[in-house]
Amino acid sequence: MLQEASTAAAGISGADLAVAAKYIAAGLCMGIGAIGPAVGEGIAAAHALDGMARQPEMQGALLRTMVLGQAITESTGIYSLLVAIVLLFVV
Repeated sequence: MLQEASTAAAGISGADLAVAAKYIAAGLCMGIGAIGPAVGEGIAAAHALDGMARQPEMQGALLRTMVLGQAITESTGIYSLLVAIVLLFVV
């Protein structure tokens, strides 16, 4: 069994390790890069709904501001997607 493991390890080249590292890095980039926007958008939506419940007449202004803030927040998630794509297909 040890002989088989050493034979398999000898067959792994530096290029294989680079490809594995590339996929792991892209996965981490998307995983970590999506946590921040998700939490931020959830908090923004919760506070906007809280404001709408307290002052229903301000619903239009609160909704417009919330959607604009969530679009700006989502841009960081899109940036992490672009970095992951660059890691996968360019590097």
